[in-house]
Amino acid sequence: MLTGKIQRINTILYCRNWKATIRFYRDTLKFSVHHEREWFVEFHLTGSTYLSIADASLASIKSAGGDGITLSWQVEDIDLAFGWLHELGVKTSPIKPIWGARSFYFYDPEGHRIEVWA
Repeated sequence: MLTGKIQRINTILYCRNWKATIRFYRDTLKFSVHHEREWFVEFHLTGSTYLSIADASLASIKSAGGDGITLSWQVEDIDLAFGWLHELGVKTSPIKPIWGARSFYFYDPEGHRIEVWA
């Protein structure tokens, strides 16, 4: 068991399509860049939660190609999030009920599935 309180959460995605994935999170989803290096970009999502995109060709860990990874994001207003993504041209699944919530999915350029739910 971890002792103490986890103070910060950072998910790191190792990507073959690094430049396209960076553009997707920075330019399409409008996430703010918190830290940037020549092969690594860290985005601040909310509070103490971050998402980093690493260039797999320059890292010691290789890309999983999106296999087996889902980023799950709870939002206040799913209809607003759904409409906003469609205005940006992001292809999503329809909104569906799941586990007592409403959710939909979309994918980043590396193939990571992103679940949005409320």
